[in-house]
Amino acid sequence: MKNDTHPNATEQQAAYDRLLLKNQLCFPLYAAARKVMRLYTPLLEALHLTYTQYITMLALWEQDGQTVSDLGQRLHLDSGTLTPLLKKMEKQSLVRRKRSTSDERVVKIHLTADGLALRQQALDIPETVASCIRMSLDDAVELKRLLALILDQ
Repeated sequence: MKNDTHPNATEQQAAYDRLLLKNQLCFPLYAAARKVMRLYTPLLEALHLTYTQYITMLALWEQDGQTVSDLGQRLHLDSGTLTPLLKKMEKQSLVRRKRSTSDERVVKIHLTADGLALRQQALDIPETVASCIRMSLDDAVELKRLLALILDQ
């Protein structure tokens, strides 16, 4: 008589197969992110920016004067990461932090002249990275759409 409380060998192997590295969603996301970061690193070093500073600048070039809270939500960064990052960027004269006059708890981030000028120096970065990845425009659009599904949850 078969004991139904223990999986048979086939069921056990199927369960173990779910743990194979090749069957994980996390691993290709992790490996691809690392590969893309390596492409950005030398380009950003020339601008004296880290990747996190770069995406912060991108968000501010798009909309200056965002609150720290809005910036954190947009970049998927918590305040423990964002606050020291912004302090460092302020010391680099890229941004300035200004408390709201109507609510002292609210801090808005504004680009400085140096921060605005850096935009011109960064113009070639997206195209340079895209040319290294060698992905069709349609594939890139689809990949961004799929990644947004994960990020928007």
